[in-house]
Amino acid sequence: MFTRTTLLVLVAALAAGLGLWASQRYFGAAPPATAWPATTAVRLFEPARTLPAYSLRQSDGTPLVPGELKGHWTLVFLGFTYCPDVCPTTLAELARAQKQWEALPESTRPRVLFVSVDPERDSPDRIGEYAHAFHRDTLAATADVPALERFTRSLSLVFAKVPAPDGAPPEQYTMDHSATLAVLDPQGRMAGVVQPPLDPAAISADLAALTRASAP
Repeated sequence: MFTRTTLLVLVAALAAGLGLWASQRYFGAAPPATAWPATTAVRLFEPARTLPAYSLRQSDGTPLVPGELKGHWTLVFLGFTYCPDVCPTTLAELARAQKQWEALPESTRPRVLFVSVDPERDSPDRIGEYAHAFHRDTLAATADVPALERFTRSLSLVFAKVPAPDGAPPEQYTMDHSATLAVLDPQGRMAGVVQPPLDPAAISADLAALTRASAP
């Protein structure tokens, strides 16, 4: 049964998706600047959308700002370390894709960015240990709730805190969040999405092809 919070998240996600569709439908008619290879798992948008300024905190304590992601195709996944199912399953599937593109040069190799939407419990050290347990190359970041809301909204993703069940300690709350992955291009722009269910082999093939196509 859906909780009221879950329904609100779904409604917000639908509204964000409709807004993104409308912007592409009415403002995205210009021919693409780059002819990307055909993809199966990655749904590309044309034109890619420049993100507003943001600042997250990486697991090593350094800031993650737009310039940090330039030069690489990046998959952004929202989650939290206390997640019982979707988050570990998604990161495990992405790790399978990451292993398949390890042969690509490190300077252009695609990236996976895990963004914790639970800063109350997820410290930078904790998210780093959690993400790296799946794959050593996975980036991890978080921020305070207002900063996270601005960042996720710019990607047309959503999250919400769900209070603990009656009788349970307050700290046993959970988080509802989008399961869709945002795709950023080498300029750090919102360029597409990957929607579940995930196919690691297809994701790897798509990101490898896009990386080669964008090489100088």
